[in-house]
This record gives sequence, C-alpha cells and structure tokens, in this order.
Amino acid sequence: MQLQILPSRAALVDRIALQFEYGQNFIVLLGTSGLGKSYMLETFITDKYNDFNKAFVQITAKMTDAQLMSDLLEQSFNAPLVDHSLSLSENFYQLSQQQSCGSCLWVLDGGRHLSDEFLIELELLAKSSPSTLYIMLASPSKLPLNNAVEIYLEPLTLSESKQLLGWYFTDLPYDEDPVFQAFLTEARGNPSLLLAWQANEHVVDVVIKDKVSWRLHLIVLMFIIMFLIIGFLYKSDMTQWWQQYYEQEDIEVSTTVISAKQINEQRLEKDELKSTVVEPAEPNIVKSEGAIDTKRHHNDVPAIMQSLDPSVHAQQLDISKEEVEPAATIDLEINKEVVNVSTQPKNNPLSAWYQQQPEANTVIQLLAVTQQQVSDEFIAQHKLQKIAHTYQTKRNNQVWWVITLGSFTNLSDAKRAMKNLPAGILKNKPFYKKISKIKQEITLLDQ
Repeated sequence: MQLQILPSRAALVDRIALQFEYGQNFIVLLGTSGLGKSYMLETFITDKYNDFNKAFVQITAKMTDAQLMSDLLEQSFNAPLVDHSLSLSENFYQLSQQQSCGSCLWVLDGGRHLSDEFLIELELLAKSSPSTLYIMLASPSKLPLNNAVEIYLEPLTLSESKQLLGWYFTDLPYDEDPVFQAFLTEARGNPSLLLAWQANEHVVDVVIKDKVSWRLHLIVLMFIIMFLIIGFLYKSDMTQWWQQYYEQEDIEVSTTVISAKQINEQRLEKDELKSTVVEPAEPNIVKSEGAIDTKRHHNDVPAIMQSLDPSVHAQQLDISKEEVEPAATIDLEINKEVVNVSTQPKNNPLSAWYQQQPEANTVIQLLAVTQQQVSDEFIAQHKLQKIAHTYQTKRNNQVWWVITLGSFTNLSDAKRAMKNLPAGILKNKPFYKKISKIKQEITLLDQ
C-alpha cells in the first residue's frame, strides 16, 4: 500500500468518517474500475477507528454467502460457533449475547458479487445492531439498497495526475511535450491508466498484428532452403562450366619487333653465300616465317646495317619510352584521385553541432518534417539561418528533419527564449528537448 495519498482522496476519507459520526452506519463507495476504490478502503480501515474491532473481506464471484458470513463473524468475534442454518443477523445477535465484540467496522470490497438476500441482511444489521456497527461497501455500480449513503469517487484532476506520476516516475517529460499532454488527456484522471505510463516510450506506435504473417515467413524460409540445396547439388557443374567459358577466350599477341637473333641468323646466311646475284627488282613476296628463297634474295645492306647500329636502337628505345611514359603517368594520376576520394572521411554537418553540446543542455524544437525542402523554407521564412540548427532522425522507417533553436544550460533560460519567439513559430507549438535525447535520435538514422 502507498505511503502517500492525494489531497482529494484524503479529504474523501475524512468525509466518510464524518458520515459515520453523523449516524450513517451503512456507506457505499461507487466508482468505475481503476479509480482506486480498493486503495480508499485500505486507507480508511488503516487510518480511521483504531479502537474498533475491524473486519476486511475481499469478495469474489466464487465466494458464497455462507463463506462471507463466516469470514465476517470470525474477524468480529473470538472463535465463534457459526450456525449456517441461521442468517447473518440471527448469528450476530446470538453471538453478541454469548460474548461482547464491542464496536465493529466492516469493510467489504467487491459489492457487485453480493446477493440481494445478503444485502438485506447487511442493511438490517446496520440499522438495528445491538452494538455499534459501521459497514462500508465498494461497488462499481449502484446496488439495490434503500437506507445506505452513496458516495461517488471522482477522477483525479490534471494537477493530481501529474503529482501521482511524479511519485512513481522520476524522469517525466516537460509539460509542454505534446505526447505527454495527449497521454494525460486520454487517461481522464484514472490512476490505473496513469500508472501504465512507459518511461522510455515517448512515441505511441499502433501495430496491427497480421495473423497470416507467420505463414508468409515459413514459405520464404522454405524457398531459401530449397535454393541452398540446389546450389550445393550443382556447385561442381557450375564451376566446370565457368572454367570452360573462360578458357575459350584466347589472347592473341601480335609482335611488331624483329628480334636480334633473327637478324644475326640472316647476316650469317648472307655471309655464307659465295656470290651475289643481282637480278631485276621484283615485288616483295611475303612468305611464311623462317622460309628464305636463296635464289631471289636481295641484300638490302643499308637497312641491315642501320638495324645493327646501336645508336638507332637507342633512339627507338627513347621513342618507345616517350610513348609509354604518358600512359603510365595518367594511370598514376587516376590512381591518386581514386585514393584521395576513397580516403576522404565521412562528415555529417547536420549532427556535428549537436555532438559538441553537453547532454544536460536543453533546446527548443521548432518543427519536425519529412521533407528537407519544407525545413529549408521554414528557416528562410523566419530568417533563422544563423540561430537555428537541424538534425536528421528516423521514425517509423522514415527520415525526419528536425529544426531546433538555442542550447540552454537550464530550463528557465529556455522558457524566456520561448516567450520571445514570434507568433508564426509559436503556432506550431514548439516544446523543449534535451541534447541527450537528440543524440539518441541521431543514432537511429544509422539503424
């Protein structure tokens, strides 16, 4: 049981005690489910009439009238002999003659489970008891009673709802938080609904469960397993096919440079000739490699000597170097550009400012939209380019752009800044948010 009680509930406990003192022996506490009737009964029987002989019974749907009568009489008298053939009032009169029970206070919770006959017995005892007997009964709806005082338990006010939440939760959001305001409004002062507040869940997500989703997941899993089995069975065949495919591609190499060995062989063959036959010039006939016609051979001495000249070879090597070096230089420059691009560090300018702020600071959230163009137009319209900051987050698998203003070390400074905002910004209902919460929202973007 709670050690604290709200002011309205404490006043109601005193009011019930005054009704008993004014001569009303039977009081019924009415209220809808969740308003705290059971807690009111426990508080009343604990704090009031400490010199009375008290009895408290929690009535259930399975409890019979005989069991309830036995519980009340056993808590009021010392080892009573209850005759179940008699009614509650007859047993009470008979036991009162045998032993004195003194002043009694009966508190019954769950009056909707009582039968009409038992209600009549309670009303008769409260009216004509041989000793002082106060009966207090709690029920969510009206009961067929004629001589009982009915007291209605009202819902909590908005201030009392916040006070109750403050007793159970230490880290509540600001009063201006729209989600928190909506929760307080929908709870309607019901303590059971207020205590269902989730301290770490500030966004209400309504998820409709699909009853056939598990069938879809099972079908997808069966397809994946089937494809894996097919892949393992045909792994060797696919590997062989790829090898045959790549072996079909032959690399053709065309040689355009005559090796020195071939020139030396041609020179030796020419020296071995005993005589040189000069014949009329004929068109050059290209034959297969290595085949030389000695009968129609023409000695081109200047060309042969030029090919054997070392200076000529050096010039050819220089020309080939000049043709190769530009290509190599271009490749190196392209590689440098690729390296420079790949090594550039990633930087998110939208979240960098928030990462530098202390987590205890507070900002004013001005706007949260799903389109960057709308946020840019909002900043330009109100001329917030130099004082506002923007970060990105993800909610419900969608990217949001959130615009904030300032970084205040305490809440009072943030409230003063809120009052100075123009009416065009205040119509969007801005509210306060901590830097620690913003850093958590920024991390959601990478998930």
